[in-house]
Amino acid sequence: MPFAAHRGQRIHYTVEGAGPLVVLQHGLLMDAKAWKQGGIVGALAQHFQVACIDSLGHGLSDKPSDPALYDQQQRAGDIVAVIDDLGSDRAHLVGHSMGAWMAVGAARYHSRRLSSLVLGGWDIVSGLPRVNKGPLRYEAFIAFARRGPPNLLDWVTRETEPGVRACFDALFQLEGARDAVLGANVPVMIWEGQRDPAHDQRKEFAKTNGWQFLSTAGDHLGMLLAHGAETARGIRAFVDQAKAT
Repeated sequence: MPFAAHRGQRIHYTVEGAGPLVVLQHGLLMDAKAWKQGGIVGALAQHFQVACIDSLGHGLSDKPSDPALYDQQQRAGDIVAVIDDLGSDRAHLVGHSMGAWMAVGAARYHSRRLSSLVLGGWDIVSGLPRVNKGPLRYEAFIAFARRGPPNLLDWVTRETEPGVRACFDALFQLEGARDAVLGANVPVMIWEGQRDPAHDQRKEFAKTNGWQFLSTAGDHLGMLLAHGAETARGIRAFVDQAKAT
């Protein structure tokens, strides 16, 4: 069971397949297994070496309570630690939701370690969606998550909750995100589910910035969990094109 070490924390990951390295980073409350559920890992591992990372505070990675450990720069360093542990110089990085926020951090602080970037289900400029009364708050987010897929919150206990809250709070670190992605000098693709209310807005955002756009079936979670074959085809085509540039 592989773990990478970074700033005194253990970061768990899984790895399958062979070929150019593709790193998949999940969103808040999920873990590395989410990428297998929809068949994304199985499809991509036929062509690439695929590493799925458990974010700090999630899965089998360490779950410290210190909020300072969940800073974007440090979390981006966790991704690089896995790339290092696999003996690779660079990786094609795919992030979903919080994972896309982490991927933006990798573009900002470690752009030389990236071959390409896929940002799914995340507004890189505005971050978390706003609600009628202003910014989305942790308690409202958890209440919403309880209405989501079964067992999504079963692992959140009194011991692990501080890390989950710290992950959420860190998502408000957005300064310089667009410039970081533009300045990474790698191919970029925005990925969005057709049932997400922000789909058309993010499609236009990708067009404005000269980035590719992957539109798949499903909403924010369905694009990952229920439509993996379609998603994997889009990611594979993008990575193949990125390899050729």
